[in-house]
Amino acid sequence: MDVAAYLERIGYTGSVEPTADVLRQLQRAHLFSVPFENLDISRKREIVVDPARSVAKVVLQRRGGFCYELNGAFSWLLRSLGFQVTLLSARVPRQDGSEGPEFDHLALRVDVDQPWLADVGFGDSFLNPLKLDTGAEQQDENGRVFRILQEAGEVLEVQRREGDTWKTEYNFSLKARQLEEFAGMCRYHQTSFESPFTRKRVCSLATPDGRITLTDGRLIVTRGAERDEQPVASTAEWDELLKKYFGVVLG
Repeated sequence: MDVAAYLERIGYTGSVEPTADVLRQLQRAHLFSVPFENLDISRKREIVVDPARSVAKVVLQRRGGFCYELNGAFSWLLRSLGFQVTLLSARVPRQDGSEGPEFDHLALRVDVDQPWLADVGFGDSFLNPLKLDTGAEQQDENGRVFRILQEAGEVLEVQRREGDTWKTEYNFSLKARQLEEFAGMCRYHQTSFESPFTRKRVCSLATPDGRITLTDGRLIVTRGAERDEQPVASTAEWDELLKKYFGVVLG
């Protein structure tokens, strides 16, 4: 792990002491610099749960990835800086509301002064790590509010407030996992027609007040409550937008 190169990639120049505040700054820097994207899937380039390959993709190729890559790489960075990190398996609800499979999503528990839930690989979600404090409402600077609830047994659930209701982001247990346990679902999300990642290309990056997202035929820019959409007319225009907004050039 070339820590200095990784920190340069995410534009981070602050303290590297393993504290809660540094964890928060690192997660935000990562989310604002490294896009959530699935572009290799449509290009038939295999993605494997190998942190060395994920770090090379993020740092050297200046690409992004999905949860197994991004949180796999981020966990290695955190451990290199002295943080205590545990890999967690999470289940993402399907569109019909049913529970997703085990290892559907990779999240991170980071123990500093207290346990935190860190995540740089879920796309449009919490900017700051969440305290593993069930029931407490936790608000990002952009006004979004999250909470973690205790479900049946040892299962916890991350929820986001939407108006007067709460939407489930994913549920998870605190059982420690090994990265290789996620290999099957990583392969599934690249090959199954039921996976959302095989249906369309997406590249998305958080901003302090919103998000920029490029899909197959549309660029979407949100700033607070404002949402601007523009069609993408050609492959050349799509490639230009990918480079302009995300710094990604596909070889």
